[in-house]
Amino acid sequence: MDELDRNIVGLLGADARMSVATLARRLKVARSTVQARLERLETSGIIAGYTLKLGEGAREGRLRASVLLTIEPRAQAAVLTRLRSIAEVERVFTTSGRFDFLLQVACPNTQVLDQVLDQIGAMTGVRASESLIHLSTKIDRAV
Repeated sequence: MDELDRNIVGLLGADARMSVATLARRLKVARSTVQARLERLETSGIIAGYTLKLGEGAREGRLRASVLLTIEPRAQAAVLTRLRSIAEVERVFTTSGRFDFLLQVACPNTQVLDQVLDQIGAMTGVRASESLIHLSTKIDRAV
């Protein structure tokens, strides 16, 4: 990715609905150049899709938590399969260090969060877990 590609991705990260013509005007390049770059970024997998980013209004009433898991050796695939079946688990990351997985969880209330955490902790292959409840968002640069 060169500077133009990074600028295109940055603008689309702020507004995924921005038209090719608007991108071209803002970047001071031809519309055909932007179109060609977008096609290349999509084909190469740098741009995987265009999506909606929910604001704080949509997050209101949702209790969010990060859950750190230590997994038994060779149990990662089985645990991951079971985590996929829990709707409240939004994302799962592998990590380096003393934890194997970092989960992003969102629940409507503490009762559901407690049930989800119990369900995760009871899974065969989960050796230990640690939960961190999100209180407020101070910086959010996610695209």
